[in-house]
Amino acid sequence: MKLIYLDNNATTKVDENAVNAMLPYFSEKYGNPSSIYDLAHISHDAIQEAREIIKDFMGAETPNEIIFTSCGTESANMAIRGALALNKDKKHIITTSVEHHCVLNLYKELEEDGYEATYISVNERGELNLEELKNAIREDTALVSVMHANNETGAIFPIAEIAEMVKEINPATLVFSDCVQVAGKIKMNLKETKVDFASISGHKFHAPKGIGALYIKRRVKIPPFLIGGHQERMLRAGTENVPYIVAMGEAAKNCMQNFDKKIEKITYLRNKLEKGILDNVYNAILNSKAKNKVPNTVNIGFQYVEGELILLYLNDLGICASSGSACTTGDLEASHVLRAQNVPFTALHGSIRFSLSHYTTEEEIDFVIENLPKVINKIIEISPFQKELKELKNKNN
Repeated sequence: MKLIYLDNNATTKVDENAVNAMLPYFSEKYGNPSSIYDLAHISHDAIQEAREIIKDFMGAETPNEIIFTSCGTESANMAIRGALALNKDKKHIITTSVEHHCVLNLYKELEEDGYEATYISVNERGELNLEELKNAIREDTALVSVMHANNETGAIFPIAEIAEMVKEINPATLVFSDCVQVAGKIKMNLKETKVDFASISGHKFHAPKGIGALYIKRRVKIPPFLIGGHQERMLRAGTENVPYIVAMGEAAKNCMQNFDKKIEKITYLRNKLEKGILDNVYNAILNSKAKNKVPNTVNIGFQYVEGELILLYLNDLGICASSGSACTTGDLEASHVLRAQNVPFTALHGSIRFSLSHYTTEEEIDFVIENLPKVINKIIEISPFQKELKELKNKNN
């Protein structure tokens, strides 16, 4: 059975060139980059080369604005805690209601520590309420944290416009953007924005898990996140993960090659998948309705059926996707993103996210379009909501 992987917002296949680039740094070029002999210089130079690549990948101004971390979550923590350390006298923080949990859960902890948090809403298309954000900024606002693109719906938020607005109202307020879901999907140009911090994670664009990066605008000076040696401009002590840094640089370089052509293909396949499902499944509704969204993501709700059951049936066909619900301690909790977007209750637990990459083929998309309706029909047959489904079918016909 062929594997059809459509969960690339969760993680991605590691680029073969990235694997080949990193392997020598395990066994041949294994020197500690902080040492002074030639073997160490090889590792040091490899890190600097990767930093230069990531600088271009993120659209930073200088390579010194790039700090290597272990993942997007660490980068977010480093940025948020660093920003608050610079604004110790300010106790108001802003974010959105649809952020990744690496931001939302940290904000909850900060609230317990005495910070006042404001959570900006989204509309039914998943687009951010900019007027609400504008009105929320105060003199004591230390930080505004807004993701660049949502991991569940793909909705893109205008971070350049947001950062400009924030700085115009309160120049002292710092701006962080979780850019994990745009890396490799849209061209980044952070140097042309007033964003102070931005995070990416390598495993979202075909690098290994366990490597990330944080952009810190060069005028911003935060205290060390990990205290120890001199590594990463003394902001994150500890011997650098040379093989993974090299792999992330190679993956970013490969993403940038023929970028427009890759994105054109992904967008075409995403649109074909979206239309194919909506045209052939009567209880399907589109959740990823933002006018501006990343090219690889479609989120569809299937009314009156269970998302986890859909995933199990798809898995039997070799199709990997993800659900809008998460099972925690026996309770099925609907996605906070879809709830914030006011997705109908009838579709909340039956929402599925499909996320593509440049490895996705049209043959794979055709297979999903052909077989997904059969899966939904099987589940409909055992649904306890037969009356509601019949009414819905008659209405849509």
